[in-house]
Amino acid sequence: MNSFFNDIQGKINQALESTPAKDIERNVKSMVTQGFSKLDLVTREEFDIQAQVLAKTRAKLEALELRVVELEARLSAQGGPAASTAGGGAVPGATDPAAPHIILDKP
Repeated sequence: MNSFFNDIQGKINQALESTPAKDIERNVKSMVTQGFSKLDLVTREEFDIQAQVLAKTRAKLEALELRVVELEARLSAQGGPAASTAGGGAVPGATDPAAPHIILDKP
């Protein structure tokens, strides 16, 4: 009795596979896939990798900024020349998330 239902299910699936609706679905999927391949898109994996690289770079930048502040303070305490950058002591774009960032090294 169970094989009877399996046979009917197999025949129904076979009939559904050969319907025009299934052909249209395959064609639409193919067209969408071709359209996406022509666009300049990145995969989720590539995006996640670049997000990790960016996070690492920002962390390094913040550490370097702190180090510069420490070194400037030490230099000032030793009585050396006043240490400051041309921008009034701040690194341009250092805290502005919209400013362009430079990737220092590869992951």
